[in-house]
Amino acid sequence: MKSRNALFFLLFLSVFVFAFRKVNDPGAWVNLLDPDLHQWQTYLSYHHKATYDGTLPVDDHGKAIEPVGLNKDSSKVFSVVMMDGEPVLKVTGEYYGCVFTNKSYKNFRLKLKVKFGTKKWEARTNKLMDAGLLYFSQGPCGVDFWRTWMLSQEFQIMEGHFGDYWNISSSAIDIRAYLSEGSMCSVAGNTQAFLPFGSGTNRTGFCLRTADYSTPGNGWTQIELICYEGKSLHIVNGHVVMVLANSRYNDNGVASPLIEGKIQLQSEACEVYYKDIKIQTIDTKPAEFKGLND
Repeated sequence: MKSRNALFFLLFLSVFVFAFRKVNDPGAWVNLLDPDLHQWQTYLSYHHKATYDGTLPVDDHGKAIEPVGLNKDSSKVFSVVMMDGEPVLKVTGEYYGCVFTNKSYKNFRLKLKVKFGTKKWEARTNKLMDAGLLYFSQGPCGVDFWRTWMLSQEFQIMEGHFGDYWNISSSAIDIRAYLSEGSMCSVAGNTQAFLPFGSGTNRTGFCLRTADYSTPGNGWTQIELICYEGKSLHIVNGHVVMVLANSRYNDNGVASPLIEGKIQLQSEACEVYYKDIKIQTIDTKPAEFKGLND
């Protein structure tokens, strides 16, 4: 009996070790979406007004309004629902906020599919549907203009603007791009020079993707983010639309590397859905993309 128990234990241990290695080895895709969002946390800030100017929101008496806060999503801004037989992350957009991973990631490939709903809230009722994938996220939430998100880099998810870049808080990065009538426009090839963008440079706000490759008619659009040693690629439906390198942040005039962190998905005053969210750690840059940001 003891020998049979020992054999069973060894068999169980070998299966456990194999599964553990499979999940943590480079090359293993890991599903990040589960029914209870066990791999994520939430943060909600405010119902922002259309006239919001970046200052701390106050009530009618001039008293500062506290943000909803961390893991206090009683309004179910973030939830997993079934859509056409598949689990989908629904973001109502009612509050500005984010759902962010428990883990930090450095060298990885992240894939997901995204589409917008129909609901908009004040601050975006007369604007394009908007959300975003934020990466290399570090520090506390609420350090940006909207007092909502962590220091990070943004892969924009917006109607007609999938793949644009925004710098969040004091982040900065170099982008293969050119200037056109005051705007930066990304170049997908490897012949254009890198231009510095973000905090500590003379260019902040957003850089345009090379072209709009989102799925027409608000169909599911697949986006992919590849990050390796502070370099990143924004990919929309298989097309590279942004080539970036030298990710960093500015701290009182001193630039420091920003090359790992958590993943945030934004709630930004409109309804949005995500599915097939999966991540793969990598130990080398994928061969098919070598040269783009080297």
